[in-house]
Amino acid sequence: MCVTGANRHDSVVFEELIDALPPIGGKPGRLRRWPDKLHADKAYDIDRCRAFLKQRGIIARIARKGIARNDRLGRHRWVVERTHAWFAGMGKLRIRFERRIDLHLALLSLACSIICLRLLPGFCYPLLVQEHRQTMRCRPTQKPG
Repeated sequence: MCVTGANRHDSVVFEELIDALPPIGGKPGRLRRWPDKLHADKAYDIDRCRAFLKQRGIIARIARKGIARNDRLGRHRWVVERTHAWFAGMGKLRIRFERRIDLHLALLSLACSIICLRLLPGFCYPLLVQEHRQTMRCRPTQKPG
């Protein structure tokens, strides 16, 4: 995860972000170092970004600047928009008010964990919350003795 200021262009940290990707697992055998392809929006339509991906053997699926919307890219873009909506659903992440980056990263990590838990098959998040609330409410108070 990479967090930068809102006044910095996304492409500035592009190379650093790609190099920080962990090896990709999946099929048995040697782990792949790089993904097969990378989808990105028009902000990354820069020769430097495209050359960087080509150097690593990654197919660039980057929207072109100045060209009307492409429905082929939209088939994949909805995944990104859905994920942004999930983050926006976490109240504290809708707008960043934390001044300290470590607190913001902690909230982002927590939100990622909650999103992943909700995606697990058979995991019933509302029941877990309901059980937690009941145990907290029904706990007997002990008087000092």
